[in-house]
Amino acid sequence: MYDPTVARLTYRGLLGRRRALILGVLPVLLIVISLAVRSFSGADDQVASDLLGGFALATMVPIIGVIAGTGAIGPEIDDGSVVYLLAKPLKRPTIIFTKLIVAIAVTMAFSAVPTFVAGMILNGNGQQIAVAYTVAALVASIAYAAMFLLLGTVTRHAVVFGLVYALVWEALFGSLVSGARTLSVQQWALAVGHKVTGGDIVTSDVSLPTATVLLVVVTVLATWYAGQRLRSLTLAGEE
Repeated sequence: MYDPTVARLTYRGLLGRRRALILGVLPVLLIVISLAVRSFSGADDQVASDLLGGFALATMVPIIGVIAGTGAIGPEIDDGSVVYLLAKPLKRPTIIFTKLIVAIAVTMAFSAVPTFVAGMILNGNGQQIAVAYTVAALVASIAYAAMFLLLGTVTRHAVVFGLVYALVWEALFGSLVSGARTLSVQQWALAVGHKVTGGDIVTSDVSLPTATVLLVVVTVLATWYAGQRLRSLTLAGEE
């Protein structure tokens, strides 16, 4: 199910100089803001939670997920180079699964790691806040990568639609509209983070069992349908 050659090519495409710079902007900004906040306000658990929840999890993680998920396959479909990949004796699910693993790894590296570093800077992991938001970022990375990888196979404007989802649905509606929170990856990830802290500093509007089921269902369905889209793309080319 995992092909090293496809993985290597995907990593090369995602971590090229320009894309790597784009991926690194928000993590660096998070670290800089965390250093500034710590120097001005000291170690404050609530401030740490607000910054990690409001900026890291609600904004940085989904945006990085958009860049990594759509970038894992979207550019190849846009420029037609995916035809050469599809011509290889590889099963379509293998291609999608390999690209998903790469997208997840890149999203985790550029979101969960800086989230942990920022949490340690802000309050030294008091009340397990740094670990909780890191785990939440890791969990969210999986779902986001799968969703945006699918989006990359569905439309040529995957980045635009992905950013609209990340900034409007997750960051805006997910924070302000209570009914939308049940369908928010951010809230599902927070449910896992809440379990890590065991307290009230990290909270979610979704129960852990519900969040777990939704995370698994969304990830599996998105991956499966992306494989179907890639299969139909092959048939269209053959025709």
